[in-house]
Amino acid sequence: QVQLVESGGGLVQAGGSLRLSCSASGRTFSMGWFRQAPGKEREIVAVISWSGGSTYYEDSVKGRFTISRDNAKNTVVLQMNSLKPEDTAVYYCAASARLAVSTHINGYDYWGQGTQVTVSS
Repeated sequence: QVQLVESGGGLVQAGGSLRLSCSASGRTFSMGWFRQAPGKEREIVAVISWSGGSTYYEDSVKGRFTISRDNAKNTVVLQMNSLKPEDTAVYYCAASARLAVSTHINGYDYWGQGTQVTVSS
């Protein structure tokens, strides 16, 4: 069983930046970030393949967020720039035990506890 631990959430003003980090206790394949705002379903933010050569971003974060990973450290990072109030949500790190990259929640086997990101206007 792989455990994921997130860090880096917080409160920031609109236009600001935050960096989320997720550390895995073991080897995983694709990894990603999802978010869930109050009253809404959990949605994908960004995912990255094991090699780092393939990434996917939700349309609203393209050009503002960047996902990267360091397999030697079993970590994945989400750099969030130009944050907007609508980015406010609990952000969850996710990891898959399968090689194929998925953009769906069901494609991920391990989840972090979540970290709150709040963007004030």
